Amino acid sequence: MGNNFICMNKKDTKNGGIVSRSKRGSLSKRRSSVEEELLHRQALAMAIQQHQLSQRFDNGSMSRRLGSTSSRRRAASLSDPFSSTNTKPLPEYLENIKTKKFVLVHGEGFGAWCWYKSIALLEESGLLPIALDLAGSGINITDTKNVTTLAAYSKPLIDFLQSLPEDEKVILVGHSSGGACISYALEHLPEKISKAVYLCGTMISDGQRPFDVFAEELGSAELFSSESKSLIYANGKDNPPTGFMFEKQHLQGLYFNQSPTKDVALAMVSMRPIPLGPMMEKLSLSAEKYGTGRRFYVQTLDDNALSPDVQEKLVRENPPEGVLKIKGSDHCPFFSKPQSLHKILLEIAQIP
Repeated sequence: MGNNFICMNKKDTKNGGIVSRSKRGSLSKRRSSVEEELLHRQALAMAIQQHQLSQRFDNGSMSRRLGSTSSRRRAASLSDPFSSTNTKPLPEYLENIKTKKFVLVHGEGFGAWCWYKSIALLEESGLLPIALDLAGSGINITDTKNVTTLAAYSKPLIDFLQSLPEDEKVILVGHSSGGACISYALEHLPEKISKAVYLCGTMISDGQRPFDVFAEELGSAELFSSESKSLIYANGKDNPPTGFMFEKQHLQGLYFNQSPTKDVALAMVSMRPIPLGPMMEKLSLSAEKYGTGRRFYVQTLDDNALSPDVQEKLVRENPPEGVLKIKGSDHCPFFSKPQSLHKILLEIAQIP
């Protein structure tokens, strides 16, 4: 599997070919820029609306679930900006892709909204991406203080997999702590999963906790002391903390050190508290179920939240079928390196 992405252009054969190619490139870039700007504006508008809704969800006043129906999946996919341009023939490589449905699982604090660039790229390639909100995330109505186990956190994912037709499989993509959720799914519904992709994810072994992966970078006394402003005590200070929410200055340095400022702004109005229970739970993974799954790991090489050394250790201790790397990516490659991530997902999908 190659990790370098090189675009080879045909040589110019006519006089003035260089100028013509330059004009075409300029128009293409301008068009892509306009489409990206329109897409981002729609994502930001939806994120602000979801942020306002999430505050009401925690009070139990509304009920919605992203990814539960085709119309909501369309809302999650944010594909409208591409609808007028998505008429070109589908690429030939689709014939080599047996499983075309991707289920995108966000990491801690994020939601389905974070995948908006990847969804648009996958749809434009003729594939079927679906982004789900885990319990207490995005616009899922569950109060994070009630999400105390990995089973509860992963329930929207498990429910979706169980709803699939008997003979249908999907490719799971789990970002960050979402890696623990796809491991949980591999253990409980291996027959529904064609491949599992850990995107700088918590690909832990049997008996480990998702939090253990982050302990070196994030488990400082300052962040997790009783005086920490990041800990949330929804059941009162006399009880254990129920959640965690990074302060903005920590988020930017840890998660978004290479991400565009527009996407950082999107995250700041969209992220919700992280339920601590699932992060502290030890996974029970068997060789008979989890062990038979086809796992792939995507490393992010400019990651401050989960350093390349830690990611390399995960791969070493729990070897997957394949390892791919994204240079120059922070902890959120769907923001900082969406095209590179897209090419890797296509590459994994085409593996027999």
